[in-house]
Amino acid sequence: MNNPIKIAVDAMGGENSPSKVIKGIELHHKKSKDVFYNIFGDKKKIEPLINNTSLSDKIYKIIHTENLIKDSDSPLSAAKKGKDTSMWLSIQSLKNQESDAIVSAGNTGALFVIAKLNLKMIENIDKPALSALWPNKNGMNVVLDLGANIECNEKNLIDFSLMGSALHKSLFENEDAKVALLNIGSEELKGNNIIKNTYQILNEKKNSLFDFKGYIEGNNIMKGEVNVVVTDGFTGNIALKTAEGTANFITSELKQALNSTFVGKISALLNIKNLNKFKNKLDPRLYNGAILLGLDKPVIKSHGSTDEIGFANSLKVCEKIIKGNLIDKIKENIK
Repeated sequence: MNNPIKIAVDAMGGENSPSKVIKGIELHHKKSKDVFYNIFGDKKKIEPLINNTSLSDKIYKIIHTENLIKDSDSPLSAAKKGKDTSMWLSIQSLKNQESDAIVSAGNTGALFVIAKLNLKMIENIDKPALSALWPNKNGMNVVLDLGANIECNEKNLIDFSLMGSALHKSLFENEDAKVALLNIGSEELKGNNIIKNTYQILNEKKNSLFDFKGYIEGNNIMKGEVNVVVTDGFTGNIALKTAEGTANFITSELKQALNSTFVGKISALLNIKNLNKFKNKLDPRLYNGAILLGLDKPVIKSHGSTDEIGFANSLKVCEKIIKGNLIDKIKENIK
């Protein structure tokens, strides 16, 4: 491979690791041939798994460590435990420019703390933001912050607007970013002072990176009228968990209804194509891969309970933001 993208992979984080991680790498590599994987973790556990795949030893390197950060570890204890763990070493490879980005399904709080200890913030950004992809009627939304910051001021929300737009552009280069502030109403007078002040600043100060579309209410996020939704981490995390729970409820109830009667089963068979399309639209594995924005290197958090399909998608997100020059786009627009 000529100048491959190098992704640092924490192989030990999350449920069913390193098995799902190695299977995820195999799935990702089938569609992405220009990626090299620096795999951090217990070599005795990783090697037998790789030997059962089609992966060539030319596209990966195992960096051995038996130490790992548990999901039950607090961020502080994880940082103290840290320097020989798979998570710390994978982030350090980013710091040392041995990798272009890092993906981990491990402890979220620990990942944020260790990333901030090892990596620099982009100049003029005060707080990082956790962002993720949500489906809408016309494509995909970037939504942030999803829990990195409980409280935010006007500058933080403006920075999030710029970073979220840069992320959307790096993932979907042919689409224009359209930003909205998540609020309790669409009228200018609705919301707290921080939201209203941010609205005024964004409405008056135009920029080339995105179009500001005002406020958006929670029930309109998936309409597709905007594609970057900005909020504080407290509100964003509640919105995320509500959306996930609603999607799981709908798919579970639909499955139960179709399987409860003979007529329902026949109906399901006759509509299998449309049902699969519906299922994929709500499948969280296909949108897996949250991005910690604001650091000078890409840090991607895979959901801890996802499977190999979800982990492969987080690798895909990682690859796309590297190719889309995410960090450079943020630096060019943050002042």
